Amino acid sequence: MARGWESKAVGDQIDAAAVEKSPSESRSLSPAQANTLREKKILELSRARVTSDLENSQDPRYRSLLMRALEDLDAKLAGLAQAG
Repeated sequence: MARGWESKAVGDQIDAAAVEKSPSESRSLSPAQANTLREKKILELSRARVTSDLENSQDPRYRSLLMRALEDLDAKLAGLAQAG
């Protein structure tokens, strides 16, 4: 049976949390670096969700909204890349 988007989102959050809790990675990062990495992962998950919604949407107004959201997420990711 297919899982709903809520289940997938929860699964993604659990996977992300497991990756963030890896002991070797968390010990070698400063708090600022860990925060930046966490923000990047959140933005990447959001971008994946928006991209998926965009692929499945037929409504032009909703697609326009999703495109603006995607541009905003890309800008935020680019800002993190420049800062880090």
